Amino acid sequence: MGKGFYWQDESIIMDIHVQPRASKDEIVGLHGDRLKVRITAPPVDGKANKHLVDFLAELFGVGKANVILIAGEKGRDKRFRIDKPKRLPPLFDH
Repeated sequence: MGKGFYWQDESIIMDIHVQPRASKDEIVGLHGDRLKVRITAPPVDGKANKHLVDFLAELFGVGKANVILIAGEKGRDKRFRIDKPKRLPPLFDH
Protein backbone atom coordinates (compact mmCIF):
# COMPACT_ATOMS: atom_id res chain seq x y z
CA MET A 1 0.00 0.00 0.00
CA GLY A 2 2.15 2.91 1.22
CA LYS A 3 0.06 5.68 -0.36
CA GLY A 4 -2.70 5.91 2.24
CA PHE A 5 -5.47 4.33 0.18
CA TYR A 6 -6.36 1.39 -2.01
CA TRP A 7 -9.28 0.16 -4.07
CA GLN A 8 -11.45 -2.71 -2.88
CA ASP A 9 -14.00 -3.54 -5.57
CA GLU A 10 -15.93 -0.27 -6.12
CA SER A 11 -14.80 1.31 -2.84
CA ILE A 12 -11.73 3.23 -1.72
CA ILE A 13 -10.25 2.26 1.64
CA MET A 14 -8.38 5.19 3.19
CA ASP A 15 -5.98 5.17 6.13
CA ILE A 16 -6.05 8.68 7.54
CA HIS A 17 -4.16 10.65 10.16
CA VAL A 18 -6.38 13.55 11.25
CA GLN A 19 -5.23 16.95 12.44
CA PRO A 20 -8.23 18.70 14.05
CA ARG A 21 -8.58 22.45 14.63
CA ALA A 22 -6.77 23.31 11.40
CA SER A 23 -7.29 26.56 9.51
CA LYS A 24 -9.02 24.76 6.61
CA ASP A 25 -10.19 21.32 5.48
CA GLU A 26 -7.67 19.63 3.19
CA ILE A 27 -5.72 16.50 2.35
CA VAL A 28 -2.09 17.54 2.67
CA GLY A 29 -0.17 14.41 1.66
CA LEU A 30 1.29 11.47 3.49
CA HIS A 31 1.97 11.04 7.20
CA GLY A 32 3.93 7.79 7.28
CA ASP A 33 1.74 5.37 5.31
CA ARG A 34 -1.47 7.34 6.00
CA LEU A 35 -3.04 10.31 4.30
CA LYS A 36 -2.82 13.41 6.46
CA VAL A 37 -6.11 15.28 6.56
CA ARG A 38 -6.55 18.63 8.26
CA ILE A 39 -10.03 19.60 9.41
CA THR A 40 -11.36 22.70 11.13
CA ALA A 41 -13.53 20.85 13.67
CA PRO A 42 -12.36 20.24 17.25
CA PRO A 43 -11.89 16.66 18.54
CA VAL A 44 -14.85 16.97 20.95
CA ASP A 45 -18.03 14.87 21.24
CA GLY A 46 -17.60 13.21 17.83
CA LYS A 47 -17.56 16.58 16.02
CA ALA A 48 -14.30 15.81 14.23
CA ASN A 49 -15.59 12.46 12.94
CA LYS A 50 -18.85 13.99 11.72
CA HIS A 51 -16.98 16.86 10.07
CA LEU A 52 -14.55 14.42 8.44
CA VAL A 53 -17.44 12.35 7.04
CA ASP A 54 -19.00 15.55 5.62
CA PHE A 55 -15.67 16.63 4.11
CA LEU A 56 -14.97 13.23 2.51
CA ALA A 57 -18.53 12.95 1.17
CA GLU A 58 -18.20 16.33 -0.54
CA LEU A 59 -14.69 15.58 -1.80
CA PHE A 60 -15.70 12.29 -3.43
CA GLY A 61 -19.17 13.42 -4.57
CA VAL A 62 -21.12 10.88 -2.53
CA GLY A 63 -23.78 10.94 0.17
CA LYS A 64 -22.73 10.75 3.80
CA ALA A 65 -24.09 7.19 3.97
CA ASN A 66 -21.35 6.17 1.47
CA VAL A 67 -18.59 7.29 3.88
CA ILE A 68 -18.10 4.59 6.52
CA LEU A 69 -15.73 4.86 9.49
CA ILE A 70 -14.24 1.36 9.78
CA ALA A 71 -11.70 1.93 12.56
CA GLY A 72 -10.32 4.68 14.78
CA GLU A 73 -13.44 6.32 16.16
CA LYS A 74 -11.57 7.73 19.19
CA GLY A 75 -8.04 8.29 17.83
CA ARG A 76 -6.34 10.42 15.21
CA ASP A 77 -5.55 7.39 13.03
CA LYS A 78 -8.68 6.27 11.21
CA ARG A 79 -9.76 3.98 8.40
CA PHE A 80 -12.63 4.96 6.11
CA ARG A 81 -14.40 3.26 3.23
CA ILE A 82 -15.81 5.44 0.45
CA ASP A 83 -18.42 3.45 -1.49
CA LYS A 84 -18.73 4.15 -5.22
CA PRO A 85 -17.00 7.54 -5.37
CA LYS A 86 -18.39 9.79 -8.10
CA ARG A 87 -15.18 11.83 -8.42
CA LEU A 88 -11.58 11.57 -7.30
CA PRO A 89 -9.37 14.31 -5.89
CA PRO A 90 -6.09 14.81 -7.84
CA LEU A 91 -4.14 12.73 -5.30
CA PHE A 92 -6.25 9.65 -6.22
CA ASP A 93 -6.03 9.99 -9.99
CA HIS A 94 -3.30 7.41 -10.55
